[in-house]
Amino acid sequence: MPQPGTADAVVNAAGHDDLALQSGRKHLKAHQRGVDGAALSQLVVTIPTALISLAVVSFASALLNPVLGLLLPVVWLLSGPLVFHRSTEAAIARRLLGMRRPTPAEAERLAAVWEEVTRRAGVNQGTYELWVQERAELNATAAAGHIVGVTRHALERLPNSRLAAVLAHELGHHVGGHTWAGMLADWYALPARTVWRLITTGLLLLLGSRNVAGIACGGCLSLTFLWFVYVLTFTESMWWLTLPVAIGPLFVAWLHRRAECRADDYAAGLGFGDELMAVLAEEHRARTTPPVPAAPPAPYDAYGPPLPPGTPPPPPQPTKAEPAAHPVVRGAHSRFEERLRHLQRNAATRHRPTGQP
Repeated sequence: MPQPGTADAVVNAAGHDDLALQSGRKHLKAHQRGVDGAALSQLVVTIPTALISLAVVSFASALLNPVLGLLLPVVWLLSGPLVFHRSTEAAIARRLLGMRRPTPAEAERLAAVWEEVTRRAGVNQGTYELWVQERAELNATAAAGHIVGVTRHALERLPNSRLAAVLAHELGHHVGGHTWAGMLADWYALPARTVWRLITTGLLLLLGSRNVAGIACGGCLSLTFLWFVYVLTFTESMWWLTLPVAIGPLFVAWLHRRAECRADDYAAGLGFGDELMAVLAEEHRARTTPPVPAAPPAPYDAYGPPLPPGTPPPPPQPTKAEPAAHPVVRGAHSRFEERLRHLQRNAATRHRPTGQP
């Protein structure tokens, strides 16, 4: 029997070959991707933060060199599209997201599933690259502009129909523009967020110190910062900048949840709704069901019957550490119950007889 984590286990996953192939010719769509409301809204809502980032870059470069104060901000503004360069995308996937190229066995199975997904969607199969993540969850990730990452756990545990469902979900992110819009928004907000983290970390260290002088200094700096924000908002009438920055994270989190629902609807529209609901239900159960503690093994003798009570067992044999089955996942991807209810409501609407309220 193939061991989990091996190439044979990926190819010979129990019941993996259950994907129904749709007959009939599918034409490629003229527009392979676009920008839906969730993606466009995310770009718009991060404009104030991007303006602050531009000010940070300009100020930092001017401190280094007056000439750089004019050149570096322009270079930084033009650097955003580099995230869509294939080599840059590969570096991001490998270094930041912990992805790797699939093995030949994994690539063979992924190619068959991906061909069916892209054929149903009318998308060119070679537009995107499939990578593998060493993560213990039934999930996939849309990364950069042309990369879809699927976890090794999903390759081992999911049959082809459910694997196609999670891949179709990530394709929905790419087609809707969620991935590239999110990457651009994160890139142009990075300088401002970095400065904000430095400020908050410094204030927390001062306020949390046991030194009276440090606490007093932290309190004065906090009051100065609040006064600066107050003057900027009300005296200088720049509420259009400070207010969106303050409430932006809440709105972006809501947009992420909306983008997840849009991608779920896209997968359901390709005929993978039931399979995706099954994956979400399984992940929800795995994260809400408390683990059952294993009973301690009874003392035993490797060469005979069980030893009497009180006899110390032999030393345990070293075993290879396995990754956690279900690590903590943050973000809209982990809102399994909410996404499941959304798909169930849409499925009930589609199956409702005509004229029934």
